[in-house]
Amino acid sequence: MGKLEIRRPKAADVEAIHTFFSLVITDTFEKEGIADLHDDIEHEIASKQDYLRQDLESQGRQRYFLIAWMEGKIAGTIEYGPSSSLIDESTGHALRDVIEVGTVLVHPELHGQGIGSTLWSTILLTLQARGISQFCLDSGYRDAQRIWTRKFGEADYVLNNHWGEGQHHMIWSRKVEDVSISFKI
Repeated sequence: MGKLEIRRPKAADVEAIHTFFSLVITDTFEKEGIADLHDDIEHEIASKQDYLRQDLESQGRQRYFLIAWMEGKIAGTIEYGPSSSLIDESTGHALRDVIEVGTVLVHPELHGQGIGSTLWSTILLTLQARGISQFCLDSGYRDAQRIWTRKFGEADYVLNNHWGEGQHHMIWSRKVEDVSISFKI
């Protein structure tokens, strides 16, 4: 793995980040066997673009992104912000005021190189430094669910068949201090 740089996004990065969102989200839908859901793909891409806009306009106060760069190209992203309405409604408002970590995306050609773990460790340190003690995350993607289950244990909420027969949605809530921070060297 080359040198990994993690930094906040800049206005000059927007086009590259939008292209990255499109690439990774389209690839994810293909791997999940749902590439025919074109409207859902476009909605997912647009929501990530909106989150990035919120970050840049609020200078990280409304949403907070970190971008991983390797050899001048985007290797991954992660962000946190207010929990989604899906999380709020599905948990009976139990996580309404809990920060949601999301947009955890790694370039398809760079999976398994520790980029996602490094982004997670960096965002956890950021949450600690900002006095945020709890976070939540969710996923409807089977591959991501396996990763989050391995990293965080069983989901706290499972919305069975939420996306169709056998396609569940999972939600985790964790204390920042209970999650290990490690960097692959």
